[in-house]
Amino acid sequence: MSIEWKTVELVLEPDVRIRALHGRHADAKAQRPTLVLLHEALGCIPMWKEVPQRLMALTGADVFVYERRGYGGSSPITLPRPDDYLEQEGRDWLPRILDSAGISGPLILVGHSDGGSIALVGAAVLGARVTGLVTMAAHIYIDHLTLSGISATVARYREPGSDLPERLARYHGERTDLLFRAWHETWARPAYTTFNLGPWLSDIRCPALIMQGEDDQYGVPEQVSDICVGIGPRAQSLLIRDCGHIPHLEAPAVTLPAIADFMARL
Repeated sequence: MSIEWKTVELVLEPDVRIRALHGRHADAKAQRPTLVLLHEALGCIPMWKEVPQRLMALTGADVFVYERRGYGGSSPITLPRPDDYLEQEGRDWLPRILDSAGISGPLILVGHSDGGSIALVGAAVLGARVTGLVTMAAHIYIDHLTLSGISATVARYREPGSDLPERLARYHGERTDLLFRAWHETWARPAYTTFNLGPWLSDIRCPALIMQGEDDQYGVPEQVSDICVGIGPRAQSLLIRDCGHIPHLEAPAVTLPAIADFMARL
């Protein structure tokens, strides 16, 4: 069965353009769900590596992955970010992007880190359009590991001779410093300590798989259990051993089949 991958540019406003990658099976008449991949705080399409292709093969679903404003080939952003930027992405921008891409069938949202938090809000807002939800290392509040993990990464970024700026610049080019500031300055902002996505969770009606690495340096395991409690019996948790903040790349042999098994039960 052939698969078509197409890079598209979505024009949402005259100055807002979103780059996306859409993978579709050739039998367009079949009613297939679409996996919507939502990237992390410093992510972009290439940083998913082979995950979109592997998920497509494992699940039989179509795949849609896009870069939020400010990332990769999408339109730039300015600082400072608003305190509710994650809620805006899930509540306002995600539905607009899906509509612009013409994706109207059943959706399974798959989000990592910031993308996981956005997926939670998106699932609450999109209602019956979302038939499944998967998060990896999502946050609904700031905990001590969040702050210490960010501080350690900032120190590493600024360390003389560090390879981190160069590695990120491979993906973000001249935007690298701006995106790095957008990430750490927002989360470290004193006013941001009130960040709380808990009120959105009770509006999520679809089954959910909430995952996190046991060694995640940016979030305590209670992030997983608290998300599951907020969603209710439709949510199941998975803590992955010997895994840090990026389950789909650090433990793909566990993470990707878990997503496929979850989808098979929907």
